[in-house]
Amino acid sequence: MAERSAPVGVFDSGVGGLSVLREIRQRLPHESLLYLADSAHVPYGEKSPEFIRERCRTITDFLLEQGAKALVLACNTATAAGIAELRECHPQLPIIGMEPAVKPAARATRSGVVGVLATTGTLKSARFAALLDRFASDVRVITQPCPGLVERIEAGELNGAATRDLLAGWVEPLLAEGCDTLILGCTHYPFIRPLLAQLVPSHVQLIDTGAAVARRLEEVLAAQQLLATGEARVRFFCSGDPLRMEEVLPILWGEKAGVEFFSG
Repeated sequence: MAERSAPVGVFDSGVGGLSVLREIRQRLPHESLLYLADSAHVPYGEKSPEFIRERCRTITDFLLEQGAKALVLACNTATAAGIAELRECHPQLPIIGMEPAVKPAARATRSGVVGVLATTGTLKSARFAALLDRFASDVRVITQPCPGLVERIEAGELNGAATRDLLAGWVEPLLAEGCDTLILGCTHYPFIRPLLAQLVPSHVQLIDTGAAVARRLEEVLAAQQLLATGEARVRFFCSGDPLRMEEVLPILWGEKAGVEFFSG
């Protein structure tokens, strides 16, 4: 049985999952957190499902070695490819995943047209197809892969002209089709929400699932009597260049922090 004071392990292909980590810290300020950015292999969206599953296994093993009492896959692509296998291998471990917010978007749309910005890996996954079948049969869903966007966010380029031009090229066709609800289907994308808000009319809703994941984590920890009550600590790990991640942490996390190298 894990101790309440044990940390929650969170990982993503890069720094995008910090948007989820931010929501977790806001909702669960007493929880100690381990965050691992697999930046040596970012983005996952262009990798094979087999490769992503292997990374999920390696990273999970490491986070468990660090004492993690629960796991959050702060990545839609990793969830789609790897969460079923992780749950099978670790049946006693609380594991929370991400998925594009198809259900709330389908409920929110008034025009009946929902746009999805996501990685190629997420959009091609069986998990995403199942979400559409289950929750979006009565609406029109237009998907838009966003190659290159993750890399710009990884570099902290959240509002430059090049990022704006990329986004505009993807969003304008969706708006032309009558989209009034836009799903941010990658955990990196909430960081460019302010820029997106400048590119779409005020009636277009932008939806992501970070807050919902934090609520779900709280529910699961409470059900297993694992909610922490003491002083929290956050540790950061990176399989890429720790110094580069340290440079973008003040932009994406809001404060400076040291980053430890993960060699797995």
